[in-house]
Amino acid sequence: MSKNWGAAALCAVALCTGAGSAAAQPSDTAGLPGTVGADVRLKLERDGRLTVTEVVTVPDGRTATRVVPLRVPVSADRDRVFQVDDVAVEGGGTATASDDELTIALRAGTSTVKYSVVGAVAKIGDTLELRWQPASGWDVPLDSVKASVITPDAPRSVNCLAGEPGTSKPCTSADLGDGRGVRVTEIGLAAGERVDVTVGLQEGAAPANARVEESSGLAAAFALTPLTGIGLGGLVVLLLCGGLLLWYLRGRDARALAGEVGPVNVLVTDGAGRVAFASPDGVLPGQVGTVVDEHVDVVDVTATIVDLAVRNYLWIEEVDGHDWRFVRRNPADPALSGYERAVYETLLPDGVDAVSLAELRGRRIDLSRVRDALYADVVAKNWFTRRPDAERNLWWWAGVGVAVLGAALTVALALAGGAALFGLVVLVAGVALAVGARTMPARTKRGSVLLEHVRGLRGYLHTATPQDIPESDREMVFSRSLPYAVVLGETERWLAAFAGARPGLYWFGEAEQGGDLRRFAQRFPSFLGAVDGVLAQAGHLRSLRG
Repeated sequence: MSKNWGAAALCAVALCTGAGSAAAQPSDTAGLPGTVGADVRLKLERDGRLTVTEVVTVPDGRTATRVVPLRVPVSADRDRVFQVDDVAVEGGGTATASDDELTIALRAGTSTVKYSVVGAVAKIGDTLELRWQPASGWDVPLDSVKASVITPDAPRSVNCLAGEPGTSKPCTSADLGDGRGVRVTEIGLAAGERVDVTVGLQEGAAPANARVEESSGLAAAFALTPLTGIGLGGLVVLLLCGGLLLWYLRGRDARALAGEVGPVNVLVTDGAGRVAFASPDGVLPGQVGTVVDEHVDVVDVTATIVDLAVRNYLWIEEVDGHDWRFVRRNPADPALSGYERAVYETLLPDGVDAVSLAELRGRRIDLSRVRDALYADVVAKNWFTRRPDAERNLWWWAGVGVAVLGAALTVALALAGGAALFGLVVLVAGVALAVGARTMPARTKRGSVLLEHVRGLRGYLHTATPQDIPESDREMVFSRSLPYAVVLGETERWLAAFAGARPGLYWFGEAEQGGDLRRFAQRFPSFLGAVDGVLAQAGHLRSLRG
């Protein structure tokens, strides 16, 4: 009732003061003298975009500010999101739009604010409807609000609510007008109150473009946003760059493993016509295993023990058919490398001239010195630029650190309701870095060449036969080649090839019990397994046996 009386009073004032020419008439947005009035024109385009023009009159000496939230709750944990752009102001004032709100600040006078809205058209059940608030969030009372809505096709219905947000009080007036538009009027809107207009549209009048997002909880925290999208894109770029860098650094290794291998001559003939075995680049059995797989393994030490026996530093003999004994033959000398000396002194420390595997099994042996010496040796030989284990550890810890940072960032952003997916991206990057740490040690050019030669050495172990070697040289060639067969996993084939030969073995006690190597070929794998087991119990080294 008061609304109608207000409208009548306004008309009376207009009649009493309206005599004269059109130029003397007050503006359509002007309310009573000294008050704020707004005339809002809305036009829905065929593409679903809503263009808005607000003409607002502010009396002299006053200002008016409007803050429009662009995230409107539709349930406990879901918001309807509007996008506002193309904001412009003609007159005294400013207007800005962010992802969360539209802010209009006007000074005295008549100002025109223009902007466009995406997200105002929604499909509600079987009904297509347009919804916007032509007036809301003003920090001053509005004497009158007039709004018109033009739609591509004749609107089906209009519903206009006014007052405090959440109330269902109807506007002063709302009608369909001439069939193509809607007119609404509200007289006397208090500060902070709103006018909420919903227009029912013809099917196909415009595409539904309303967007509803999670407003809280994990779903919102892990929603894909522009920020997390940039993070994901950055991760992809980082992984691609890292992959290209690894390819560049490790490419020569890949070519060495995949390319054709030329003949590698490991059998050499001296001036007297004797045939001897010579490893490529002078590489020792333990070094071969480390260069190939970038780890110091138990088998590398086992092959070194066999090689020390072959080179007359040790004597190996079988005891009681189920144990083996190592006997000192010659003392360690400068011809031994650092890691070979470490192996020798681990087996036979000062004051010990013989030891059995059973005694070693009961003794607490430490292979850390052997491991460190062998890693240092492959670096000193310029097959690696840095210790492979140190390189792996560096990148592994870097990956763990990044992953922990990503996990902490994920939890913090999730609790704060932020873009937790960005933290998850960092976590995934850290895990990928830690997993990829094992590929980080890069061989030098010399190391890659050696890797290719080792493939040739493996080919020799696959194809060589006793007939390729003069009978007088078979014992030495067989023995010198055996440690390399051990470390490269070719023991079975090498023993089978020479099982029928009669070279005799100068370094293994079983040689006196048979006319050929058949029994040795049967017992030697058991010896290797027993040695591997004792060394594996000591720790520090990786065992390749299941």
